[in-house]
This record gives sequence, structure tokens and C-alpha cells, in this order.
Amino acid sequence: MFDSLKRFNEGVSALRPYEILVIIDPRPTDEEVAALLTQLGEQVKALGAEVTNVENWGKRRLAYDIRKQREGTYAVFAVSAEPSMVKEFERQLRLNENVLRFLSTRVPLRKKARPAKTQEVLEEVG
Repeated sequence: MFDSLKRFNEGVSALRPYEILVIIDPRPTDEEVAALLTQLGEQVKALGAEVTNVENWGKRRLAYDIRKQREGTYAVFAVSAEPSMVKEFERQLRLNENVLRFLSTRVPLRKKARPAKTQEVLEEVG
């Protein structure tokens, strides 16, 4: 408990990158879908997360019927958030009747590559 409080006071960002795929009911119009996506983006921001990108992939055929629907409107949110924020957003998505399914994945951070051994280093070693 004190460790998280200490990290908060030091200003160290514990935000981690996530991608949240949302499948929306296909029946609403494109304008209603756009309004729903902005509403969902505002919900994430209200939790304290940073929305970096929202991509609307459009309607796609589902692999199997979900709630008697053969199609769904796909959208992907690129978010920087804490795990607790994502968990709360998932809870809100479960309560939203227009959302058929969702999938949250944490995007791994790329490690910095070590610099290649230069000719000078190889000569010192050999």
C-alpha cells in the first residue's frame, strides 16, 4: 500500500499501454456508433486514462452469432492506463447493451536494443 502511495507522490507514471477491442451491435447507424465511441472514450478519460487513438474498423462478419447478430462494428482503443482503470472500464462495457464483446490486451513495451559491438571493443577482447 505504501509503495503505491510513494510512487504516486513521486510522480512516477504507472500508466501502461493497452489495446481494447470493442465489438458493437451492428443495428445503430454510423452517426450513433461514432457518438457511442466518443462516449466510451470520454468514460476512459474520466477514469484517468489517456486515449491515444480510436480506430473504427467498420462492420465485419462474426465467426459465430453473438446475441443473434451475425455482424458487428469493430473499434479499437489505444489507451495508456493503470490496470485498475482498465478493469473498471471493462465493468462499464459489460453494462453497456450496445457492446457485444470486448477484449483488453496489454501492449508489451519494446526493450531498447543493446548497441552492437564495435570493432574497437572486439579488438580489445580478442
